[in-house]
Amino acid sequence: MGYGTGMLTVGLKENMSSAGARDLRVVAIGGGTGLSTLLRGFRKRTSHTTAVVTVTDDGGSSGRLREELGVLPPGDVRNCLVALADDESLMGALFSHRFTTGSLEGHSLGNLFLAALTQILGDFDKAVRESSKVLAIRGTVLPSTTHDVRLHSHLQDGTYVQGETSISASAGAVSRVWLEPADCRALPLALERIAEADVVVLGPGSLYTSVIPNLLVGGVREALVNSSASVIYVANVMTQPGETPGYSAGDHLDALIRHVGEGVVDAMLVNSSPIPSDLLHRYADLGAEPVLWLGTGTDYRGVRIVEGPISEVDGQVRHNPDELVAWVVRMGGVAG
Repeated sequence: MGYGTGMLTVGLKENMSSAGARDLRVVAIGGGTGLSTLLRGFRKRTSHTTAVVTVTDDGGSSGRLREELGVLPPGDVRNCLVALADDESLMGALFSHRFTTGSLEGHSLGNLFLAALTQILGDFDKAVRESSKVLAIRGTVLPSTTHDVRLHSHLQDGTYVQGETSISASAGAVSRVWLEPADCRALPLALERIAEADVVVLGPGSLYTSVIPNLLVGGVREALVNSSASVIYVANVMTQPGETPGYSAGDHLDALIRHVGEGVVDAMLVNSSPIPSDLLHRYADLGAEPVLWLGTGTDYRGVRIVEGPISEVDGQVRHNPDELVAWVVRMGGVAG
C-alpha cells in the first residue's frame, strides 16, 4: 500500500489547515523504548512535544525504588526525558548511566535522581518538571497520573495476573487489563495538551502494558474524543510473547477498541518494511513475528489503515525515529 493513493488524510480530523505555518503541537502517549524512539524523532522537528508516560512499571530498578521508597516508577519517565534532551548532553548521559556493581547495581542515576527529588519536593510531577530543567529538554514530559496505580489483567484462558512485569512474562495472551485504583485521574496539564494538540500519537510500545494503561486513566479517553487532533495509533513492528502472541495489526486495534471504545483512534500506522529472513527466524525462536495488516481495505472499524516503511534493522528490528515521525506528520495532514 503506497502513500501515493491519497488516502492518508481521508477520514482524519480536519484541524491541520494552518499547522504547517507554525510549530507542530504533538502529544505522544505510551511508555518504554517505543515512546522514546518516537520522541527522538519529534525532538528534531518541534519544541511543542508533550510525552504522557505510563507509571505502572513494577520491575527492575523502577520496581525496587517503588517498593523501597514509595515513589512512582521513574524508569519510563527518565527514558523520555533523555530522549528529548540534546544528543550530546552530558546530563543526558549521566541520567542514562546504570551502575553495574555494588549495592546500586541495576539502578540508573536518572532513576535515583528522580526518586531523591520526589522525596525532597514531595511530588513526582514536580520532580519530573525540575529534572526537565536540568536536562534542558525540548518538550514536556508528564506522568499519566500521580496516583500509585497498579496494573491487573485477565488472560484469554481466564487466569488473573497482577503487575506489569508478571503480565509481560505471562505464558498466555492477554484479554483485558485494568488499573487499580480505578478512579485515578490524569494531570490537568496532560488533558490541556491533548485538547490543544495537532496530532496525538498512541505508541509504539507494548500494547497492554505501555499504551492501553494510559488510556484507562480518568479523563484521557474523553480528552481524546473531544480533541480536534488526529489520533494515530502506531502498531509495534513485532508481536510480543506474553502480551500479543500471534496478533495481527487488526488484533491490536481490536484490543484498543475493546478497552476504550470506538471513536477514539482516527488512523493506525503499520510497518511495511521487509525484515531479513535471518532475523525473522531469530524472532520466531523467541515466539515473535511481524505485526502485519491482513485486511483487504484501508478502513477498519472506522479507523484509517496506513502502511509505511518505518522500521530499521540494527541487530534487531525497531522503528526508525525519523521515518516514523515523517509518516505521522503526513498522516496528520501537516505540511512538512
